[in-house]
Amino acid sequence: MAKKCRITVVRKANYTDLSEKYENLIEHACCHEEGEVFITNGWEKPAEFCQSAWDSISPFVMTLAHGGENIYDGWMKNPRSAMISCNDGFRPVSFLIEALEEE
Repeated sequence: MAKKCRITVVRKANYTDLSEKYENLIEHACCHEEGEVFITNGWEKPAEFCQSAWDSISPFVMTLAHGGENIYDGWMKNPRSAMISCNDGFRPVSFLIEALEEE
């Protein structure tokens, strides 16, 4: 059975210089705010979670939800976690993903 995972929005960046130079600006690019927390049911996407961000982080959620640890050989202090950003090169959002212990 897959574990639940906690996804925390840790940081939002905004590279306005890149946006001004390359992007056709969009009004509502990101719906998440720092400090927001989502709990997955296994590796199922939380209802309010950005689809584009989910496409970036879901392989890591799936790995952790199914008991995987030590992603990238010791990269994270907590072996049952990962820090992954969405793929928006203008406004990347960093997410901390943590496998939760069975209750």
